[in-house]
Amino acid sequence: MINSASQYPFYGPEIKCPHCRQTIPALTLTDSYLCTRHGAFEVSLDSRDLVHVQSGRHWRQWEGDWYRQHTHPDGIRFEIHEALDRLYTEGYRATRVIIAERYRPLVKSYLEYTAPWRGQGEKGTPKLYGLPVVFSPSSQEVPQWEVINFDLEKEPGVPKDYRYLKFFE
Repeated sequence: MINSASQYPFYGPEIKCPHCRQTIPALTLTDSYLCTRHGAFEVSLDSRDLVHVQSGRHWRQWEGDWYRQHTHPDGIRFEIHEALDRLYTEGYRATRVIIAERYRPLVKSYLEYTAPWRGQGEKGTPKLYGLPVVFSPSSQEVPQWEVINFDLEKEPGVPKDYRYLKFFE
């Protein structure tokens, strides 16, 4: 007798598409899922990443949500910008950006530094879109940072600095 669980890829008989969030079926006896809008996704047997076949983009899952794994600084910067825009439309403003430590080499050349006050060292606080940036603890200390890309600290209200809303001007 064949175990029915072994007929499906790692994440089971269906998942939410990482792009459109619609439920998509697994292809039986494969390591693939098929979205009618976005095409095929395969589960990497080594990393358990979900890989979009057409683009080669990798996704990882944390607590039911998919997170794209970036290889270029523009990808993570664009994702942060989209999240800032969403906050704004929900009536919040971001007060700080926490970026996964694994992205430090990728984004460091895109961070702005304010001039430090005397005696504060060489560089001031790094900023992205006018917001202070800190990097996460290591993923060994906090496992979610192996998967998620960033987090925004927020408070109710409109942004004090509109630089991040003018990203494409």
